[in-house]
Amino acid sequence: MPTRMLSSPSFVNISFFQPPAFLMIGIPGMEAVHGWISIPFSSMYMMALTGNCLILLAVKRTTNLHQPMYYFLSMLALTDVGLTLSTLPTTLAVLWFDHRLIGFNACLVQMFFLHFFSVVESSVLLAMSFDRFVAISSPLHYVSVLTDNVIIKMGLAIVARATVSLFPLPFLLKRLNYCPGKILLSHSFCFHADVMKRACADITVNILYGLYVVLSTVGVDSLLIVLSYILILHTVMGLASPKERLRALNTCVSHFLAVLVFYIPVIGVSMIHRFGRHLPHIVHALVAYVYLVVPPVLNPIIYSVKSKPIRRAMLRVMRLKCQQ
Repeated sequence: MPTRMLSSPSFVNISFFQPPAFLMIGIPGMEAVHGWISIPFSSMYMMALTGNCLILLAVKRTTNLHQPMYYFLSMLALTDVGLTLSTLPTTLAVLWFDHRLIGFNACLVQMFFLHFFSVVESSVLLAMSFDRFVAISSPLHYVSVLTDNVIIKMGLAIVARATVSLFPLPFLLKRLNYCPGKILLSHSFCFHADVMKRACADITVNILYGLYVVLSTVGVDSLLIVLSYILILHTVMGLASPKERLRALNTCVSHFLAVLVFYIPVIGVSMIHRFGRHLPHIVHALVAYVYLVVPPVLNPIIYSVKSKPIRRAMLRVMRLKCQQ
């Protein structure tokens, strides 16, 4: 019914068309069991929000955690909360209530914040790799290099970079002429690459700018993270004691796992959108969900398992909440 309504003849015979809404989709081919599928999705969203909010409360309320490493972890947790909230409303609306329509402007807003928090997460992971490099290569100067003012400036720079990079995207999409019959999206949320393919116009500028954003943010960040780990390994190999080497490397395990959890799905999504058009729609959907839902779920687990101070602080917050 929504498709017929939005692609009715009254919209066809015009020179410029923007759909009033797009039609989202859940898991292609599994619409009959969306109610059951919503259970694990709801659980993962709850785990992501609970775990990351616990980290934020733990760092805020524990004086011993008022250190650069844990400030950056708070940034990561806050970013994961934002990324989760970007997709939660529309995904659960589709799975719970089969509410598949999303307004054109609402779609652009969701797309902006979804990509915004992805770019911010990449930048925060880069900042955390710098934190680990300074901690291992110059432990005596660690606190003097990464002061509170420096961390605040890094945080503001991360937000400014993401905002400036992504601000043009909604306007580049808004200028396009769209096809009245192409309103069905490939996901239960709005991706830039997905939305621009609904246009009946030349999207070369959108493709090139989207590629520029990916390369200048996630691409550059990933290369600098690799470089930081090469420098860390070079520094660690210079330590005399094997025990010191192991202790130094152990401080990087959590961050390294967080990098893998974020960048592997990012690479998967990028490859599939550009070279996987022949793959079934369900593959596109599942890879996108892994990219957006799994990192916010796993990051609190990784850091709570590998970091005793974080684990203890989180348990303390939980105990206080239970007592209240």
